[in-house]
Amino acid sequence: MKTLFVCSESDPRETRVAVIPSDAQKLAKIGWEVNVQSGAGVKAGFSDDDYKSVGAKIADASFISQADFIVAVRKPTEDAVKTFKRGAFYLSLLDPFNEKGLIKAFADAGVNAASFEMIPRSTIAQKMDVLSSQSNLAGYVAVIKAANTLKKILPMMMTPAGTISPLKFFIVGVGVAGLQAIATAKRLGARVDAFDTRPVVEEQVKSLGAKFVKIDLGETGQTAQGYAKELTPEQIELQRKGMAKVCAQSDVLITTAKLFGRKAPRIITAEMVAGMKAGSVIIDMAAGSGGNVDGSKPDEIVITPNGVTIIGDTCLEASVPATASQMYSSNVYNYIAHFSPEGSFVPNFDDQIMKMSVVARDGVITDERFIQK
Repeated sequence: MKTLFVCSESDPRETRVAVIPSDAQKLAKIGWEVNVQSGAGVKAGFSDDDYKSVGAKIADASFISQADFIVAVRKPTEDAVKTFKRGAFYLSLLDPFNEKGLIKAFADAGVNAASFEMIPRSTIAQKMDVLSSQSNLAGYVAVIKAANTLKKILPMMMTPAGTISPLKFFIVGVGVAGLQAIATAKRLGARVDAFDTRPVVEEQVKSLGAKFVKIDLGETGQTAQGYAKELTPEQIELQRKGMAKVCAQSDVLITTAKLFGRKAPRIITAEMVAGMKAGSVIIDMAAGSGGNVDGSKPDEIVITPNGVTIIGDTCLEASVPATASQMYSSNVYNYIAHFSPEGSFVPNFDDQIMKMSVVARDGVITDERFIQK
């Protein structure tokens, strides 16, 4: 495989591009013919001329039917898949647990499709881990968005006019996004509390200068992939009670709790929101997968009767498209380069990275979890 096509994103909310000019140049150096759909990088700050200056070609949408390898940020439509060349390789975020019809469309079209969500959490795969790279940025943006929404400053100030107390942030879920949110809020001068069902992360929280909120939930832990295990209804209720007091004292609540392949847990109830201070802000980072917060809505801002602002932005990283594209593009390049030992892309289905990330191959859905029943 030698011909690569970089798609323009069809979702009007999407600002990222799958490959930036510097990585297009690196791909060209290892033998790829890089074709970029006209305008694909504009929202991220990369013009067609930027791509042409590094040797990439600018193509229209119809070129997708000729490409050996297709990359994008977001998933395509089922109709679009029908236009791909049989035997082509497709790579993007596919949301395979919720898009079984799309995975079937790839199989029916004879297109080999890989989903970035399925990249294993291993040392060698870290440089291809889109979920981590984008979640890192999302955690940063969540804090900035909260700071811009608040009517107060974050840090403590001692002035002749009096002392201003630091604002209090509460971060629920201490994965990649949560850790970055903690670090960013601390840099801006806020006091930070954090909670996670995995006691193992307490040391990480403290190392960033935050306080770890301890709630006895009984036996918890994490999966082999590093995700939090799903709680029982009884444990969720204990968690809610333990967090209610902290929420009431917080100026900002950021929730990041997601369950891989399943609906996000609803851990912040309407009663807990009603107990928060007027003017406080909630960023529900799980709004796109069901939401952690009662009352949050995907890609909407909700103001509750008691004056709490709930923000359900489903793609916070798209607020910093140049950086987000840089990181995503690096993940794309590293995936391709890993399977291009001599410049040409050679699928190796014995490799654990490809074995786990590919969801459709040679007309067959490779994982029974993605088969419609």
